[in-house]
Amino acid sequence: MTPPLTDPAVVDDLGTDLRAAGFDATGVPELLGSSAHRALGRGEFVPALLATEDGAPLSTLIRLFLLGTTESSAAVRAALPATGIERAVANGALELVGEDVRAGLDIRPHADDESEFLVVSDLDSDTRPGPVHAEHVLGIGAASITLANAVIREQVGTALDIGVGCGIQSVHLASHAGYITATDVSTRALALAGATARLNGQTWDLRQGSLFSPVAGERFDLIVSNPPFVIGTGRKQYTYRDSGVAGDGICEQLIRGLPDHLNEGGTAQLLANWIVREDTDWRDRVGSWVAATGLDGWVVQRELADPAEYVALWLKDAGETGGQAEATARAWLEWFRAEKVAGIGMGVLTLRRTDSDDPDVVLDEITGAGEEVTGPEAAAFLARRDWLRDVSDAELLATPLSLASTVILEDRSIATDNGWSTVLRMLRRPGGPGATLQVDDWGRTLLAGCQGKVPTAVLVELLAGVHGVEPDALAAAVLPALRVGVTRGLLHPVETDD
Repeated sequence: MTPPLTDPAVVDDLGTDLRAAGFDATGVPELLGSSAHRALGRGEFVPALLATEDGAPLSTLIRLFLLGTTESSAAVRAALPATGIERAVANGALELVGEDVRAGLDIRPHADDESEFLVVSDLDSDTRPGPVHAEHVLGIGAASITLANAVIREQVGTALDIGVGCGIQSVHLASHAGYITATDVSTRALALAGATARLNGQTWDLRQGSLFSPVAGERFDLIVSNPPFVIGTGRKQYTYRDSGVAGDGICEQLIRGLPDHLNEGGTAQLLANWIVREDTDWRDRVGSWVAATGLDGWVVQRELADPAEYVALWLKDAGETGGQAEATARAWLEWFRAEKVAGIGMGVLTLRRTDSDDPDVVLDEITGAGEEVTGPEAAAFLARRDWLRDVSDAELLATPLSLASTVILEDRSIATDNGWSTVLRMLRRPGGPGATLQVDDWGRTLLAGCQGKVPTAVLVELLAGVHGVEPDALAAAVLPALRVGVTRGLLHPVETDD
């Protein structure tokens, strides 16, 4: 297929027309109204169709690029006066349907807390019925948003986006990276990523190739990747999801290759899927990959998918139905059965090169809603683990600790013959991934006293004196909980003037 939007002048004129009509992350929701906009986010098009019947340029653009409708040539010419239908068709942005016009691409407003963007991708199976084509370029989806939210937004000199796709990660990188290199195996993806960059006034170094081959011998301060991680037989049917490597081999290769391409102190953040075989712990498999890198890491499994549901999800995503879909599903599930796959782990990895002789790796299963990994949480987690690595037990006890202001204590009780009996006491920091700590009576009392005013050892001695126990014995008992509390952001060390 001929790559679309490779004429810079057409991209520039298209951007001019879109901005003039108010086709952005502010104008589109305002025109649709909150109800129709929320419905569109759920994939329900009718409210948005009803809200865009006035024929105005913005309405026409919404119907074309977001809803996939066919519009009259007159309406499209009015909406794209600088671009023109003929040039847009020649560059793949539009297609002719008789005397009418429909979109050839998905162009979508997107925003974060600070900026608004336009992102170019292929129309998915919701707006263009039937299976997507082999070189389909995926647009903004749940996975890409998950990674974008998880990336640590600290200023860096160089960043690498492996598997750039439509460019959603790179548009965010531009806010804090001096130079962006973006790679993909797909010629079409590189063309659409280039269009995304130009529409947003950005410049990226776009290179073609798999994994690290386009950047051999180069190192970066930050590496991000939303790779074609879908686990399957090794058949490469759709470039955006199928790597051509059987099982979870592409994710293993990506992780193991990171150390050779990270600067000292550099960070890598990526999404991955991994096989969880019968009677195994997912941590053993993924942990071995990370251990081989020598990097510090925080690996969070967010979901464990049932094989049948996993296959159904990706068939639906590609718009596959009927007999061909059934044949694909059968072959896929038979492969899972032969490989004794009990589930597919899905998660977020944050890895950092510290060159430590004793790399610190934490593997968590955190599946709760509202406990997603965010950039600030990932940065804070790595900083807390780095601090703990250099602090002895004696130094920890000598440090004042402060309980985070948002921490709450949850008591769970059951009814007994003598009234309510507490069976669980849990400290929780709402919104913090895995930010919980089970405590007993000793821990409950001790942590309540952590106000950052005196060394923790003083609190231990006071508590030991009240209950007539040896301070050293009590300290040994509570130290593990203190370390978990700091790791999870429930407790914060307070610097003193000493």
